[in-house]
This record gives sequence, structure tokens and C-alpha cells, in this order.
Amino acid sequence: MYSPGDDVARLTFYGLYALQHRGQESAGIATSNGKDFSLRTGMGLVSQVFDEEDLAYLRGHIAIGHTRYSTAGGSLACNAQPIVVHDKYTNEPIALAHNGNLTNSEILREDLEAQGIEFESTADSEVIAHLFSIAPGTSWEERFHYVMRRIEGAYSVVIMTRDRLFAMRDPMGVRPLCIGKVSTGWVVASESCAL
Repeated sequence: MYSPGDDVARLTFYGLYALQHRGQESAGIATSNGKDFSLRTGMGLVSQVFDEEDLAYLRGHIAIGHTRYSTAGGSLACNAQPIVVHDKYTNEPIALAHNGNLTNSEILREDLEAQGIEFESTADSEVIAHLFSIAPGTSWEERFHYVMRRIEGAYSVVIMTRDRLFAMRDPMGVRPLCIGKVSTGWVVASESCAL
């Protein structure tokens, strides 16, 4: 969600609550206020992971959230999303949440490890995050082209930088991704029920 002036963490919480059927293992929300990132993730249902204190902590005008069921990497706390990595060129944080399966994640992980990248999880989502962190290009559009040429499979992804929200899905549109408008911004979700 990108919506200046709205309580994006709370609205994202309600969206995740509506998407709870998509995954019951873990949940997480990352927010940005234009300068700093805030992140809360945990194992369990959305209602078990977040309380009022968490939502108060998650301030900003951009938020991404995730409910997880493991298709790759197992049901581990380290695999809870969103995942935050740092851009190789600017050291700026990049947060990513992903739904889907990469069919070439093992090859990509080995390639990234050979380049000196250390992984903190066993999920293929972190592979995508690190690909963005090292992607060449002078614009985000060029970086997206690079990543989408490298990854194979079915996926939908949301990415948050300090001041932007991006969304992409696999070229065949196998994984769902819908876009909605709110009074001061935009929402993307894996299902319309979140809107």
C-alpha cells in the first residue's frame, strides 16, 4: 500500500487478515516513512503476530505485508516475510514479499553465493531480493528487466524502497495480482478480497 496520510500498517493488517487463507505459518509487515524502515514478522496467524503496539511502531506512508505458507524453504522464523536486504550500490534498504515458486532458485542461489552474498533464510524469496540488490541499471525499470530475465517460474512480488512501492508478476500471469485505488494512493494484493 502506498497512501500518504493513511494508517498504512493498520490497513495492511486488515488486508492480511482478509488473506489469512493464503498462509497460516507466519505473517509480517514492513513500512517506510520516506527515511526509515520498520519491520515486524512472526510465526503464526496475523492476529497472533500483530498487536496494537506493533501497529503503532509500524509508521509510514508505504507498507508491504505477507502471510506465508511454505512452498520452498520450510516453516522457519527466518523465512517470514517481508525480507529486507540492502542495495549493493546505494546501501539503501529494499523490502520484498513474494508469492510463488521459482523453478531455478537453486542455480540462482549458488550464483549469488559465489558472488559473496550471504543468505539469512532458506526461502526462494530471498533469492529475488538479492537479485534486486545487485541488479545493474540506471533506473528501477532496467533493474526489473534484469531480474525478470533471470528468474523462472510463477510469482507475484511487491517491493518497497524508502519512497516507492513496486509490484510485478510473472510474464504468464500465473500468480494473481490485483491493483486497487484508495483516496490518497494505491494498493496491490494477491486477491481482491484484501481490498
